[in-house]
Amino acid sequence: MSEQPSQQPPYSPDPRHLEDIPSVEVISRAAVMLLSAGAERLGLADADPATSPHRDLDEARRLITALAGLVTASAEYLGLHAGPLRDGLQSLQKAFREASVVPDLPGQGPGEKYTGPVY
Repeated sequence: MSEQPSQQPPYSPDPRHLEDIPSVEVISRAAVMLLSAGAERLGLADADPATSPHRDLDEARRLITALAGLVTASAEYLGLHAGPLRDGLQSLQKAFREASVVPDLPGQGPGEKYTGPVY
């Protein structure tokens, strides 16, 4: 007897069609996903980030840089969403700097080529 894989509908995070979702919402969702993933990779979801099994500073650097590029490039379209996303980005950048054994020079940290130095 052969088993056939079950047919599952494709994943849809929203019952609306993608073309019906405003661009600011798509950009904001992507930014929030990058923000959340960056925090996870910094270990910020755990009681002791330094011992988090999810901590991976190389991965965090990539996610923070991608977030910085997205937020910087789309800030003019984000309206009220821009400020909180920039604040979240800056918090991740500072947490990364604190987590690094050898901190990057100002302006050399993740995403700082897009945002400027974060102290």
